[in-house]
Parts: sequence; C-alpha cells; structure tokens
Amino acid sequence: MAADTTDIDDIREQARRWLADDPDPVSRDELTALLDGLPASAPELADRFAGPLTFGTAGLRGPLRAGPNGMNLAVVTQAAAGLVTWLAAQRGTGPLVIGYDARHGSRQFAERTAQVATGAGRPALLLPYPLPTPVLAYAVRHLGGVAGVMVTASHNPPQDNGYKVYLGAELGGELGAGAQIVPPADAGIEAAIRSVGPLAQVPLGGPGQVLGDDLVASYVERATAVIDPDGPRDLTVAYTPLHGVGAAVLTAAFASAGFPTPGVVPDQAEPDPAFPTVSFPNPEEPGAVDRLIALADSTGADLAIANDPDADRCAVVVREDRHGWRMLRGDEVGVLLADHLMRRGVTGLYATTIVSSSLLRAMCAARGLPYDETLTGFKWIVRAGGGSAPLVFGYEEALGYCVAPEHVRDKDGITAALTVAELAAGLKTQGRTLTDRLDELAAEFGVHHTDQLSARVDDLRVIADAMARIRAATPATLLGQPVDSVRDLLPESDVVILRTAAARVVIRPSGTEPKLKAYLEVVEPVPDGDVAAARARAQSAIARLRTEIAAALGL
Repeated sequence: MAADTTDIDDIREQARRWLADDPDPVSRDELTALLDGLPASAPELADRFAGPLTFGTAGLRGPLRAGPNGMNLAVVTQAAAGLVTWLAAQRGTGPLVIGYDARHGSRQFAERTAQVATGAGRPALLLPYPLPTPVLAYAVRHLGGVAGVMVTASHNPPQDNGYKVYLGAELGGELGAGAQIVPPADAGIEAAIRSVGPLAQVPLGGPGQVLGDDLVASYVERATAVIDPDGPRDLTVAYTPLHGVGAAVLTAAFASAGFPTPGVVPDQAEPDPAFPTVSFPNPEEPGAVDRLIALADSTGADLAIANDPDADRCAVVVREDRHGWRMLRGDEVGVLLADHLMRRGVTGLYATTIVSSSLLRAMCAARGLPYDETLTGFKWIVRAGGGSAPLVFGYEEALGYCVAPEHVRDKDGITAALTVAELAAGLKTQGRTLTDRLDELAAEFGVHHTDQLSARVDDLRVIADAMARIRAATPATLLGQPVDSVRDLLPESDVVILRTAAARVVIRPSGTEPKLKAYLEVVEPVPDGDVAAARARAQSAIARLRTEIAAALGL
C-alpha cells in the first residue's frame, strides 16, 4: 500500500507541474478533473505521464488529451518551439509553411505553430483553411519554405491528431525538397524539443500571413498538368472524401482537367472530425466505402474513388460483373499507374517499398527502366536511388502514390485519382477496363497476388513477442517449399523478410498504429494464358500462407 501511495503522490506532483505550465484552459480543466478523481484516476494519469510523445520521422501522432503523452496545445507549443530552434541552428532561411486538416484541434495547433515561428523571428505562412496534405507538401516547394508543418492524423481514429514536418530544398537537399524528414533531422528536432524551457517563456508573435485561394488554384493547375490535356474524358466517377478535406480540391482538379464532376457521397462530402458514418476513417477498413459503392451503383459510375481524410491516399473501387464492386489493392493500383506512365513514355526511376509487390521490379527489368525499393514510407520512396536517376513514380501498397515527384514529393491522392481517371477513360474508349489491363499484366508477368495479415493490439508487448518468436523459430518451409532466404533488417528497421521460390513474407510492426503486419505475396505463372485459373491457384496459396504465418507469429 505504501508503494501505491508513493506512486500516486509522484503522479500527482507530475500532473501539478504540467498543469502550471499548460497554456490551454480546456486541457487544464481536463487534468484538474483527473487530479480530483484520484486515486481512482491513477491509471489514466499514469498513462498520460508515462512519457512524452516522441518526435520521430512521422512527426508526432497521438490521442487528443491533456498531458505529455497526448496531442494538446502544450505539446504542440513545445514541438513548434523545438522545431524553430532547430531550423535556426541549421541556419535555415525562409518561411515556415503551415497547413492543417479539419480534425479536432487542427486549426488551433496550426495557428499556435505560426505564433511560435513569428515569435522566434521567422515568417509563417498559414494555408487559408483545412486542405489536403499534398497541398501543404506542394506549398513548401512552391513558396520556397524552409520547412512545412501539416497538422493531421491522416486516417487515424477521430480521437487522434498529429504533426508532420517537411523540409524545403535548403535543408532537405534535391531529393528531400518538400519531403517528410528522415534521420538525423528527427533526432535533432526531438533533442531541441526536449530542451525547450517553461512554455510561458516561449515568445509568441503574430498570426503570420494567411495565404489566399491563389495557392490552391496553383496546386490545382499543376495537378491538372500531370495528365495528357488531349486524352479521353468520358468517365463517370463516384467519389468520397470520407468526411475529410479532399472533396473541394479533387472536384476542382477534375473540372480543370475536363472530366465530368465526380458524384460525391452526400453525407460524407463535408469535413467532419467525428467521422460519423464510418467506424474507422480509412478506406481500407471494412464498410468504409459502402456508401461510395451504393452511389456508384445508383449513378452507373465507371469507377469509384475514395480519399482518406487528408487526401494523400487514394482508393480505387471497380465493378466486377460476377462479384459486384471490388476495391483494388494498393499494389494493383500501383502497377496500373506505373504501367500507364511507362506506356506514355515516362522514363526515369520507378520505386516502391520492401513490402510492396515484386511485380513493379519485373516490369522495370523487362522494359529496361531503373528500379529501386526502400523501407516503408514516402520519406524513403522520394529519396530512392540516391539521385542515380530522376524519380518519376513511386508507390506504397498502403494506397499511396506519387505520380509527379516534381509537383508533390510525397504521396498525393488528388493527382493519383486524376491519373487513374485518365487511364480508365482511355481504356473505356477501347471497351476495356482496369481489370482487363491487370489481366494483361498477369498474362505477361505472372499473377503477383498480395494480401496482408494485420493484427491490431491493445498491448504492444504482443507485437514484440511475435517479432521475437519469428526470429527465434523461423519457419523452414512455407507452402511446402524451403525458405531459401531470411533477411533481418535490425537494427536499421524492425523487419523480417522470408522468401521461397514462389512466395515472400515481410513482417513488421506498423509505424503509425498499434498493429503487427505481415505482407504476403505469391507469384503464380500463367503458362497457358488462363489468368483466371492462375488467380484461383494464387488465391488458394495465399490463404494457406496466411494461416502458416499466423501460426508462426502466435496470432
């Protein structure tokens, strides 16, 4: 009992010190209520003070709540102060460009970041209203920013928010101009954040310059230029932004490009931080695109497209005669876009990640184009090849696509949607569809069937135990074939890769969610031209592989 009393006293003291420095009356009231609730509230307070949110290569991301282990005005003030201090130490010049989505707290966090920047003597340029993440990434390059901040939690649950940092050309270099930070910048910023003193001593300046609609118009104009101005435009598209910020920019881009305006799911069209019609605001989650499919059916759409809430990802849903509608996997959209660009004569480096399908590698090898693969995350994809050849396309299987690296050096769900529409409209004039083109690629390169085993956990020790298990007892065979290659990427990355002659498994913890992920791939040849039969064989094999890997991980 004495130990428990000591623990509660320690938690109470930590909370009181934080409370004295918290600039937000709302979070102060929240914390005060928890203090008043002791000892019953001790577990909740202990979690909030277990440690600070760590600033990594994805910036900050966490639940909206008072205390150091949450997203709140105090944490954002400290992060912004550390960032501008680090920028000054690097002798970076130019303004800080700041964008935000429509989540709870996003605008307040963006405005506070601007005040911290101007208080430190650095110009701050604030995007005019909630906008997609790719608009911020574009603005950093377009406006010559020293860095950019995007306040968003992307497709995380409604109770979360986050803080992404981009660097301009001066500090990011040619490959990282307008891209998310990579080491050692993350460690340097984290150290600067931890060195920030009392928040009352952080100088706050004016609100900075609020940018106008001309920035958005510039983004839309450049996005439109990504596709052929003279291509077919006869295409009916159904669309949802999933209560996020993509609708206005995407529909403007489609109109500017000459496409019919997509039909938008009515009750998901406006930004809503509660995401009321979906259980989880991620188009990959079960049920997330049910309303989109209903709209596509009722309007006779050729194609259905969904963005995630900050519109940096793009999901594509296609009609299949026998099975209704089906969402294409990220790997399928990725190779369709790559193939389309190759057929348009776009030469240069094509890149993806170690967890994506190996089909892009096969396509590049057959067509004599440079190829590279990286660790997961667009911060790595846009730096693929180390400058050996100019990057012209990159994708990751998690619905992220960069079709124009000189426009946005990050994933961009708006330009990806435009390029998918261009491809689909061209195929429509020939009486063909996206799935027809996938079958042609399968006939040429074999069926590359991918799937994912994903386990969301409440206790992160489950993930650590599973990774330890796969390392200690690596399967000798998969699908009856010997495992002929095992790669462990520690200490650089917590990833294990297993290969057989016809299968590959990549196992890693998620970088943004409490999930363990195993990325599965089976390659099935099509020697007789019967793609349907090869797909059936591959689907059966991937189901067996999924069961084997689940057992090996103890899931």
